[in-house]
Formats: sequence, structure tokens, C-alpha cells
Amino acid sequence: MRFHLIDRVDGFVAHESVQARKVTSHSEDFWVDDGDGPVMPPPLVLEALCQAGTWLIMISTDRRKRAALLSIGSVTFAGTVSPGDVVLLDGTVASMTDEMAVLSGRATVDGAEVMEAEDIMCALIDTGDLADLDDTKRLQDMLTRAEGS
Repeated sequence: MRFHLIDRVDGFVAHESVQARKVTSHSEDFWVDDGDGPVMPPPLVLEALCQAGTWLIMISTDRRKRAALLSIGSVTFAGTVSPGDVVLLDGTVASMTDEMAVLSGRATVDGAEVMEAEDIMCALIDTGDLADLDDTKRLQDMLTRAEGS
């Protein structure tokens, strides 16, 4: 099963930063009830940031490389995501080589921070080892349509 949590890449600077979004809806399968109504499980907010970082890696390497999570230095969950929220994701690359990347970032809803993560370390692997390159290109074009890519 593929689990796509990014609806659009709003902007990026190759090898440096990415801005993306997840528009939530009541029809999502992942909602859990925390007693105050349905919320997005906090690890999925982190996963959305990691997916935004993966798209930055793929865009920066012309889809030759993809990020595979190795470790997370720290993560803080400061709020909740509810159905209908738009989660804005902002990631910044601290370092990147041909084999590894480290990024940090945050997720916000309506200007309020809901998650911050630092030192997300990823191995960079060949994209073709994980997915069809033509399918990856089509998805990238769809996600970055506002960028004109």
C-alpha cells in the first residue's frame, strides 16, 4: 500500500528547502478519536514532513535519488490536526551528500505549530530501486504543478 500524505509541493529551493501541504478531509482512513473528536495521529504528521523531504531530494537529484529514513534527532508534537485542516510543511536541509541528507522542519495549521522535528537523517538510495521512474515523474509533475516543473 502506498501512503501519500503530500497533496502539493508549494515551493522548493533545490538542495536547500521545501514547502508542501496536506489538505485533510473527513474521508481519510487514518483518524483516531482522542476523546475530543478525530485527530490525525501525530506520527503521520511527521511522516508528511518526511515525504516532503523525500520530494525535495527527488526534485534536487532529477529523480535519481530518494530518501530512506535512518533516524530522527528529536520531534515535538505541539498541537493536533483535525479533519478539514490544511497542514503546511516547511523543511530545511542541514546537509546533503550523494549518500545522505539531514533535514529539519515543522508543520503548522492556521499559523500554529503542531510539530517540529530536527536532525532527520536519511540515506539516499536510487529511486529506480523503489518505484517506476515514469510513475514518479508523473506524480512529481502533479505535485509541483504550481511551480511550473
